[in-house]
Formats: sequence, C-alpha cells, structure tokens
Amino acid sequence: MTNISENNKTPGAVDVVIMAAGKGTRMKSKLPKVLHLLAGRALLQHVVDTAADLSARQVVVITGHGAIEVEAATAHSTGSSAGFSINFVRQEPQLGTGHAVQQAAPVLRDDGIVVVLSGDVPLTQTDTLQQLIAACAGKHLALLTIDLADPTGYGRVVRHGEVVQAIVEHKDASAGQRAITEVYSGIMALPAAHLKKWLARLDNQNVQGEYYLTDIVKFAVADGVPVVAHKIADAVQVAGVNSPVQLAELERAFQKRVALQLMEQGVRLADPARLDVRGELLCAQDVSIDVNCVFEGQVSLGEGVKIGANCVIANATIAAGAVIHPFTHIEGGKPGSKDAIEVGAGALIGPFARLRPGARLGAEVHIGNFVEVKNSTLAKGAKANHLAYLGDATVGERVNYGAGSITANYDGAFKHRTVIEADVHIGSNCVLVAPLTIGAGGTVGGGSTITKDTLPGALSVARGRQLSIPNWKRPAK
Repeated sequence: MTNISENNKTPGAVDVVIMAAGKGTRMKSKLPKVLHLLAGRALLQHVVDTAADLSARQVVVITGHGAIEVEAATAHSTGSSAGFSINFVRQEPQLGTGHAVQQAAPVLRDDGIVVVLSGDVPLTQTDTLQQLIAACAGKHLALLTIDLADPTGYGRVVRHGEVVQAIVEHKDASAGQRAITEVYSGIMALPAAHLKKWLARLDNQNVQGEYYLTDIVKFAVADGVPVVAHKIADAVQVAGVNSPVQLAELERAFQKRVALQLMEQGVRLADPARLDVRGELLCAQDVSIDVNCVFEGQVSLGEGVKIGANCVIANATIAAGAVIHPFTHIEGGKPGSKDAIEVGAGALIGPFARLRPGARLGAEVHIGNFVEVKNSTLAKGAKANHLAYLGDATVGERVNYGAGSITANYDGAFKHRTVIEADVHIGSNCVLVAPLTIGAGGTVGGGSTITKDTLPGALSVARGRQLSIPNWKRPAK
C-alpha cells in the first residue's frame, strides 16, 4: 500500500463509487466488459484493489448489464481481510453517469469523501487518487483532468482564467469548446453531502437525453463551492477499455510498468516487451528472465535464479540458484496451501518439464525433459531426467528415477502413495503400482512392474521371461 505523505493525508473517511453498469458493445463479447482480464485480473478487480489501497471505508459498485455475473465475480473482495465493505446497487435502465451515481446515493454516508471511479479504467495509480483526495480536502469538488492531443469524445474542462466553471460533454460542446484540450477523466473526489444535494438537481436536457454527472460542476460553481482540477500527464492512468484493441494496449502498458519496476530492482530481463506478470512476482538479487515468460498468482524467485525462455510459472517458490530451463510449465495451487509448489536451491528443471500442484522439490533435484511431477516430494539430489511420471510419491535423497518409469497412483477410485527411500535406483520403463515402498538402497530392474514392497538393498525384477522363436515369419498379405 502506498504511503500518504504528511501533506497529502486523507482528510476524512473515503467511500469509493465504481461505475460498472455498461454493456461494452464494442468488446463484441458475451462477457460483461468490466470482467475482461488485464494482467490476469478483471478490469473491475483492478479498480476495487485500488480502492483497498486507498483504505476505503466502503466500495459501492454500480451494476447493470450482466449485473448478477459482475456481482458474483466481485463479491469475494469484501470481508474482514479486505478492510472495507462492498455494496452493489443496480442501474436499470442506464440513463447516464449522473443517473448511475444517483443509485449509489442512498448507501453513502454524509460524513465521507466520495471518490468516483470507472470499472473500465483499471490503471489509475493510488498516489494520484491520494493527491486528488487531498485537493478535495473534505470541502472542494476535485476533478482529475489531462490534456489530450485528440480530446474527441471527452468532456471539456471550461475555465474562466484558471478557475473551473463547467464540464461540457463533447456532443454538447460548441466549436470553440471542442478546441479545448483539457478533458475530464471521469474521476472525481468530493464531499458526500454536496454530492447528494447536487445529484437531486440533475436533469436530462441535453443532446443525449441523459443525466450527466458532470453537470454537478456548474452546481458547485453556483453554490460557491470551489472546483479544483488536479491535472496529470500520464494518459495510461485515465485510459478506458472499450474494445479488444484498447484492452491489448493497456495490457502492454501495464506489463511495461511492471518490467521497469523489476529492472530497477536489478532483475535482468532479456526483453522487457516480452514479459507477462499476471499476479505478484517477487525477485531477489541477480535473477534473470528470458523472453516470453508468464508469471501467474504469487511467484517468488530466489537469488541468482535463472528462468529460460517460454516458461509459464504459477504459484511457486523457487529457491536460490535454481535454473528453470526453457518451455517448463509450473502450475502450483493456491499460495500457502499444500498445492503450492516449492523448488529447492540449485535445482535444475526442464526443458519441457511439468510441475503440477503439490510438487515440492529439495535442493539440487533434477527434473528433466518431459518429466511430470504431481503432489510429490523429492529430497535433496533426487533425479528424474527424462520421460517419466511421479504422482503422489515421496522420493528420498539421491534417488535416480529412470526414463519411461511411472508411479501408478490411481486405482480407478482412489489415489495411493509410492514411497521411494534414499539411494534407490529405478531402471527405465518401470511401473510402480501404489501403495508401495521401495526400500533404501534398492534397485529396480528396467522394465519391471512392481506391486509389492521391496527390501532395503535388494534388486527387484518383475517382468516376463524373454522368449525367442527362431526362423519366425511375419504374417504377409
């Protein structure tokens, strides 16, 4: 959470109103616009998370199109861990931005500062909103504005000298007003008591026949309430999503921001333009990441970790000195659960390896090409270098697990565990039928199907006797 400086301390409780009722026709999708994903999270979730960073007292989400779906997807954001309450109000039908906020008015308390945000504007930074709230100071109407080279479609900020007098929507603007390049971003902060009073005075006497929230500016001027504009230069912070093209543009802008932050911390990125972080990526010193890597959920990379090209890594902790070779897929479960993935110090993984939920690998473990590990623990120095499967297994130190070998862990109804004790050698093309324990120091001959526990130090061979028929001829047509 961003800290607020002494000069920018929030002067009162903050209630956030998020407009999320629009259909998003230009997205050409059945999915409500605010639920489309950016960096692995819904657009609306980005905005709700920003509200949490503001230490909001409550969040009011205005829904309309796809309301049930939007509300269900967002409801998990509330609760004691979130630090705020969340309310949903419906705007049906959609009669403009002012009409939308009118639906929120009954659940807003008079003692707060209201920050109005849009559910399709996901990348506004917390410190920008803190500055806007400070400009409001609990008594002003504060608008977030920006100069645009092409302001088409935006409401123009009309000033008399330096004093803001009104916001005029593009369709209602005169030719002279359309020449104004300072536009209203759709984001404002103001006292709740003033907002409620002004909302009651809105009408729809305009070209679009809608109730404009921006009309409250002229009410503030008429009532002698100062209107202040906090102007920023970063257009990404106020950019909305109305089409797949705009969504893709914001995705790259977000990823560029993340890449720059990582490089400033010392991470070596082979190409900052070919990185995707769809969650939280924590990197220690001297981490290097090659091109086209995707990080999802919570991923932690220890000192000196090297990530090869084209890897997908989700919910994993990778310890110092580990190397993840190209085309490796690591798919851990929920962080902190038994399904999260751990890779030990100095481990070598891949290329073309797959670690599934519950894989926990000790120091210096080797998992090679086309090896899959699921819900299994491998102790220090264990190796499975090619074409193998380890599922529901506990593998001891220094085990060598042969190419083509598998643990048969599922009997059609239940999963069973295989225990391979320390210093065991499993030959190629073996089937270990769980539940089963291979005793310490034992050897399993290649091609064996083992169905019973083996003694420590024993050689175990279980395969059909070789039969050769001389002068045998194949069938012919």
